[in-house]
Amino acid sequence: MIKRLTIIGAGLIGGSLALALKQAGAVEHVVGCGRNIDNLKKGVELGVIDSYQSSIAEAVKGADIVVVAVPLGAMESAFEQMKGHIAEDTVITDAGSAKGSVVAVARAGLGLQFQQFVPAHPIAGAEKSGIEAGYAELFQNRRVILTPLDETIQPAIQRVVDMWQQCGAHIEYMSVEHHDKVLAATSHLPHMLAYAMVNYLSSLNEHDEIFKYAAGGFRDFTRIASSDPVMWRDVCLSNGDTLLQFIEGYKNELDMISSAIKTNDADALLALFGKAKSERDSLIGNC
Repeated sequence: MIKRLTIIGAGLIGGSLALALKQAGAVEHVVGCGRNIDNLKKGVELGVIDSYQSSIAEAVKGADIVVVAVPLGAMESAFEQMKGHIAEDTVITDAGSAKGSVVAVARAGLGLQFQQFVPAHPIAGAEKSGIEAGYAELFQNRRVILTPLDETIQPAIQRVVDMWQQCGAHIEYMSVEHHDKVLAATSHLPHMLAYAMVNYLSSLNEHDEIFKYAAGGFRDFTRIASSDPVMWRDVCLSNGDTLLQFIEGYKNELDMISSAIKTNDADALLALFGKAKSERDSLIGNC
């Protein structure tokens, strides 16, 4: 049982976590913390959180677990503000999608209490934001990746494992570097492609007609371009070096397709598309 859970950045992820733990009977009191007071008040009205604070220093006092679920660009400030206000047995974790940058600012901000920090990333989300977008089933059968460091104390790791398992999630472990490489390929790059496609097509003179006749494939592919722009700006800045490698690799694939079209190379196109279909069908299936 978590007696007091503090969520810094009470949006979709934080709100869903609170609801899931409440549904499981695993938390007594949830404190929401953020700059948008109207959002926090709505969270109390909806029963997502039980109380709120605008001050991080006040919000973390007496907490069993603190979850930092702010955009990556706000992580540094969050850790700095909680320093000196956290108990020795408080566990700190996060939900950031780029672990290298989060670990660096947590180490600097928490000082000796860095050993109480368990870097984590729930592989779940939606395009909607705000605390009212949260729902208890968001993490059911989803993966949560933990990237603990050598100095991370085992009791803190176990508390974070228990918390996410109460939400129905499956726990996996990775190194910080491996996590950021995998997520750059599987999450960060696809978002960049979706944003780029929507921006390109919307810049065309006939873009109204293009979007009018957009079929299911276009809608499915570009759905993630409706995600929070601030969050994805911060992802680019936090995991930029790794992301750039994948963007360059993808550009090379597009160049091969362009070359095959220019030369009317039907065999090359068939080979490219056939390989892609085979790979996706074997790794993901037809979902």
